[in-house]
Amino acid sequence: MSSHVQAFSHFGLCVTDLDQSLAFYCQGLGFEPTMSHDVGDDYARLMELDHVTLQSRFIALGTTSIELLHFVEPPAGGEPERRPVNKLGLTHLSLRVDDIDAVAADIARFGGTVLDDTRTTIDFHGAQLDFVYCTDPNGVRIELMQLPG
Repeated sequence: MSSHVQAFSHFGLCVTDLDQSLAFYCQGLGFEPTMSHDVGDDYARLMELDHVTLQSRFIALGTTSIELLHFVEPPAGGEPERRPVNKLGLTHLSLRVDDIDAVAADIARFGGTVLDDTRTTIDFHGAQLDFVYCTDPNGVRIELMQLPG
């Protein structure tokens, strides 16, 4: 089977407060800033907008990159709440962690929400798998999973 796709590039997340989102992902979750761009009307057609002014900040954790997009004009729309997991489209970001409680505490400290009612522990052939859903400050669902070894 042949593919012309070379590699995965990044996820893009629209954010309401760029500084808060940078602190959440970088200080709270360990992502590193990699690139910054001020984006203007050159990208309006691509974004299907008449006019655009935005700040773009790329962050990375290992080989995974996220582009945080803060729209100045037109301003971001929608509500900062998590989508139902069974709604078509992107459902969540998943992070493998070595201390689920410590990471959940960091998420809460940096403006996210820990959904304690989702905490699930599964016995998988004698190994304990721990999961919990959280959200970032803009309602993006984040799954924390602590696996053995």
